[in-house]
Amino acid sequence: MSVYDYKVKTSSGLTAKLERYKGKVLVLVNTATKCGFTPQLEDLQKLQDKYGDQGLQILGFPSNQFDGQEPLADGEITEFCSLNHGVNFPLFKKIDVRGETADPLYQYLTDEQPFKGFDMNHPTAKLMVSIIESKHPEYLYGNGIKWNFTKFLVDREGHVTARFEPTSEPFDMETSIQELLKQETAIAE
Repeated sequence: MSVYDYKVKTSSGLTAKLERYKGKVLVLVNTATKCGFTPQLEDLQKLQDKYGDQGLQILGFPSNQFDGQEPLADGEITEFCSLNHGVNFPLFKKIDVRGETADPLYQYLTDEQPFKGFDMNHPTAKLMVSIIESKHPEYLYGNGIKWNFTKFLVDREGHVTARFEPTSEPFDMETSIQELLKQETAIAE
């Protein structure tokens, strides 16, 4: 099984197979436009710009499961992210990413890469954890998505290789991205 076995909906409602990204290094991230982590969109786009020609593809999956921080409709999300954060990587239809209603793709991602904790050195980690503890303590249990901007790194064969929590900045993934890009390039030659 790999991410290529899943289908998702585009922001316009069309079905898209993830196998269309076969051969690329992927970053799948659950996004929200009204979150304290929303500025991560800019660094995600910088990674896309820097490594896109080498085979990196960022894929955004908006979700409104975390304190209503994604109130916009699908088309509005794409427009907001483009105008305010320069995003040109694909943003798909808004989905649930945790719990019983989680999209099958996100069930797969969290099964493949369990939760290993937050980077408590991140400037907003303590605030985020205190919000989760007070409003949604159930989020802290299990491997489900804890908050917006959880990032999954996927190799060119569709295998989930790493999970980066919201308290990991996009550029914290750069070394792992470079390794996957080089490793796969060396194998392909």
